[in-house]
Amino acid sequence: MASSNPAFNNPAFQERGAARSTSGVGLTPPAAQTSAAQTAQLEGTFAAPPAGAIETGRMTVEDTVYKTIALFAVLLVGAVAGWLWTMAPVSTTNPTPSMAPWLIGMLGGFILSMVVIFTSRTKVRPALIFGYAAFEGLFVGGISAYFEYIWPGIVMQATLATVVVVGVTLALFASGKVRASARATKIFLIAMVGYLVFGLLNVVLMMFGVFNDANGGAFGIYSQKIAGIPIGLIIGVLVVIMAAYSLVLDFDQVQQGVRNGAARQFGWLGGFGIMVTVVWLYLEILRMLAVLRSN
Repeated sequence: MASSNPAFNNPAFQERGAARSTSGVGLTPPAAQTSAAQTAQLEGTFAAPPAGAIETGRMTVEDTVYKTIALFAVLLVGAVAGWLWTMAPVSTTNPTPSMAPWLIGMLGGFILSMVVIFTSRTKVRPALIFGYAAFEGLFVGGISAYFEYIWPGIVMQATLATVVVVGVTLALFASGKVRASARATKIFLIAMVGYLVFGLLNVVLMMFGVFNDANGGAFGIYSQKIAGIPIGLIIGVLVVIMAAYSLVLDFDQVQQGVRNGAARQFGWLGGFGIMVTVVWLYLEILRMLAVLRSN
């Protein structure tokens, strides 16, 4: 199943073709040739606990979960640093938060994400992925502090909403009630392209001053209303659904990597892809709440 997340555009996560040749299947050695020692060895092998990622050198779901948690821990540390850095200049004489961590984190995270994506086809470099997590944390912490300064309490609301969406999506996927399909993925990819074009158009219009604070254009087209409802709220709900489906695709790609017997190092790439989607989900919820509260 194809994924919109570029982190999973690697042969390790793609479905493979026909099964290998099954020549020789059904041939069993004569029972008389099986010695007692061989029988005992086989019994001991099957009685032993299943080998994990370390023993096999292969990617497993459990190992990918541990790697993902480690990446989010680094992101959280970076977010705290970004938050403190953003709010440090705020005082009675200088009430404006700093945008430096926001911009530095966004630029550094973008550059490292491109490096990780384009070099992962030959080799996965965990150090680069950890660096991305740190920069992304700086960006998330910076923009969160900036929004919190304008709309107190919005970060807690966005965080709780993100946790709920991720938790529900994971639970539905684990129970088998939600699965990715070729048709849904095709619709999702079309919607993603449309959303990217819409976002680019909105940025261009805001740069040329089409929207301003006088006509309620703090977020450009997102701030405009249809029947009294901000467009940003309507689009935000659709984007949250898209992000949740993207998570389903990410989980499916991780399972595909395990089925393919991918090397253990690709667990880092799986964690990277999931982290990218969760951050996107959080930022969209944060913006949706900001649009709602600004209106």
